[in-house]
Amino acid sequence: MSKDKNFVNKEYNITKRDFRKVFWRSFTLLGSYNFERMEALGFDYSMMPVLKKIYGDDKQRLAEALRRHMEAFNMTVAPSTFVMGISIAMEEKYEKDPSFDVNSINAIKLALMGPLSGIGDTFFWGIFRILAAAIGVSFALKGNIIAPFVFLIMFNVPHFLVRYFGLFIGYRNGNDFLTKIEQSGQMSLFTYCAGIVGITAVGCMIATQIAVSSPLQFTISGNKIVIQEYLDQIMPQLLPLIATLVVYYCLKKKVKVGYIMAGIIIGFICGVLGILA
Repeated sequence: MSKDKNFVNKEYNITKRDFRKVFWRSFTLLGSYNFERMEALGFDYSMMPVLKKIYGDDKQRLAEALRRHMEAFNMTVAPSTFVMGISIAMEEKYEKDPSFDVNSINAIKLALMGPLSGIGDTFFWGIFRILAAAIGVSFALKGNIIAPFVFLIMFNVPHFLVRYFGLFIGYRNGNDFLTKIEQSGQMSLFTYCAGIVGITAVGCMIATQIAVSSPLQFTISGNKIVIQEYLDQIMPQLLPLIATLVVYYCLKKKVKVGYIMAGIIIGFICGVLGILA
């Protein structure tokens, strides 16, 4: 690999500009999503600038490479460029050595879809999105106009960084990167810790953003009984937790969203009637 900072691989005249093209094109992954090949067309389109440099005037092998990357592909989009980087490195090996097992390229892509999607979903959908939404909503509740920008910036900064540097890491470290992480136990540790942080963030949002309480109170033998006080003694913010778990259970059971919304509307009616507050 060339030491010239402008080149990623001087042998194929691949520059950082070519890799930036791959980076920007990777945002089309979901633009043509379909149930047959899922993100494959976007993956193929992203790889195209570098594949053209690798195979040059050999149109037949270029066409084979483009067909090869039209195999079904689906994973969390943020770390997808890591797979693109590895695929580029393997395509270079195949161009140099036609005896290289070309089937291993798609085999590696398939093997990485599961673990990288697990990590990507945990961090980006389970942590960054929730934390960004929690902070953004706190600004919105105060009527601050920067609320949507706070959400977008907090979510997309790590997203862009992972996409950009993941491409280069995948290319330079190749297939050994995830293997080393798995063998060292770091991957399971990262996933486990990320899950804890994500659940904690969800709990904080339930306690601070969902306001459900009971205004019911009774007088028995001259003693005033406030239902909410007893609920707080059992568990603070118990009703918001129950409401969230009920909605989550309905979603897991694939209850129609319309029915869930109807249940929430009934909750508003209970609030008007003084059953809930």
